Amino acid sequence: MLKQIAGALAITGLMLAAQAASAAEYRLGLITPPPHQWTVTANTIAGELKEKTDGRVELLIFPSGQLGNEAQMLQQLQTGALDFAFLTLGELANRDPNYGIFLAPYIVKDVAGAQKLLKGETAGELLDGVSKFGLKGFGYAMAGLRQIVMRGEVKDAAGLSGKKIRTVPLAPELDFWVKVGAAPTPMPLPALYDAFANGQVDGMQIDFEGTWNSKYYEHAGTIIESNHMMFPMIAVGSGRKWGAIPAEDQAIIEEVLSAHLDTLVGSYAKIDADYLEKLKGTEVPVVTIDRAFFGESIDNWYKEWRTKAPMLEKLEAEASGL
Repeated sequence: MLKQIAGALAITGLMLAAQAASAAEYRLGLITPPPHQWTVTANTIAGELKEKTDGRVELLIFPSGQLGNEAQMLQQLQTGALDFAFLTLGELANRDPNYGIFLAPYIVKDVAGAQKLLKGETAGELLDGVSKFGLKGFGYAMAGLRQIVMRGEVKDAAGLSGKKIRTVPLAPELDFWVKVGAAPTPMPLPALYDAFANGQVDGMQIDFEGTWNSKYYEHAGTIIESNHMMFPMIAVGSGRKWGAIPAEDQAIIEEVLSAHLDTLVGSYAKIDADYLEKLKGTEVPVVTIDRAFFGESIDNWYKEWRTKAPMLEKLEAEASGL
């Protein structure tokens, strides 16, 4: 009997060792912290991939820029040192301005419109186009619509003039703030709380989720509900590494990513609404504005970017039909 038990244990051990040996580990990098919905979704994807591939695919998640900033992660993807990433469109837009068109101000009025646009023809064409960067595109998601958080009281657009507004280094976003008359000030997200608290920056372009979770409202004088811009994310893989993944696992990875990315976009309607209600419960006044608040600056932005990024007009046409 003992021999039989020992034999069974040995077989089980060999089976487990074989399964471990056959498991492939892949890395996914992103800049958002662990509580952010992008990171939460990435971890959910990792769990589902492991289950659906019977443990063959082990996706390791590296949040908070652990693998470097987005420029560094893009380079790692291109060389095959990194397998997957959730990226903002900044580094792609720096190489091809057409990837910045989703940041067009007021291109959509709500999350539902953003969800449709990110699944549209123009988005699909640009997704396929990432192959020229050595990438494999899987789809888009987004964070919440962009809002404005300021240290002092802001009654009109003149209240933004000359103010240092924290942004990300995306050319379309920087240009938007220049045209508004502010001083866009890119800085890493981990440095923002202290910079806002000590007055190094006067305000920020952010979403309600980040405003609440990072407690930026503690040093705010005005929260402006503007919903003026999307903040898209693109899920990509290394073109070099993708071809080496077995076809069966490729199909599962694409299926799981597609489903969760779409769910992530749609979830922001509720996320934005929930965090807005929390912020309205603070002592900081919440002011609601629309496109007219910014005057001619938005029209001027479109006039310039239709030339810089020819695909913008195609995206506008799609948006007008939503």
